[in-house]
Amino acid sequence: MGVRLMVVDDHRLLAEALASALKLRGHRVLASAAPAAGAADLVIARAPEVCLLGTAAPAEPGAFDPVAKIKRERPQVAVVVLGPVPSPRGIAAAFAAGASGYVRHDERIEGVERAILKARAGESAVAPGLLQEAFEELLNPTAQPDDEAQRLLGVLTPREVEVLVRVADGEDTRVIASGMHIAPSTARTHVQRVLMKLGVGSRLEAAALAARTGLLDRAAGGGGPAPASRQRPPRGGGGRGGG
Repeated sequence: MGVRLMVVDDHRLLAEALASALKLRGHRVLASAAPAAGAADLVIARAPEVCLLGTAAPAEPGAFDPVAKIKRERPQVAVVVLGPVPSPRGIAAAFAAGASGYVRHDERIEGVERAILKARAGESAVAPGLLQEAFEELLNPTAQPDDEAQRLLGVLTPREVEVLVRVADGEDTRVIASGMHIAPSTARTHVQRVLMKLGVGSRLEAAALAARTGLLDRAAGGGGPAPASRQRPPRGGGGRGGG
């Protein structure tokens, strides 16, 4: 039985070629191309069973924000990311955002179709080769212990880093908004994006992750001015001096 799906990619030629190939295999393709900025809204409006969502730069901060938005608004839509060969961390970021699968741009149409069918069935759809690379990095890590903090800093924008620092310092949305001279609704959006990008469900978890990975120390030493509240010694004393 054919799948009601969308192919969304800002490379129109690629999107239309893939859409045509899938139509010939009996699938109903609702749309075939859109700029990256409007991809999520288009998918939310049309609500297909599966969306093939193209990305040219899976390592870029925010690359999978459209995936998160689609899953937030239309959780029943299975999203399969279509992109270049990612790092294992890139695969993890795609799934953390809510993707059901990841297929390479140079995958054969049979492989793309298998990923679509698996995603519709509620299964994870990742090529065995990509999974093997991910497992190899997990078994033979090359990153230094503090590289996780650097990775997280790369995922967050400078403003989101400041928001995270303020969250870790216990500031609520109203205080964050006042300290950053932004509207409370904007501060709330920043906090939600930070939680989403870090893959955590609460401010407390975000603060714990930031502290555990050393991200707060990295942020303080990364050149940007720390919020005034971070310049106070931690409540309760006993911490190391020098921040």
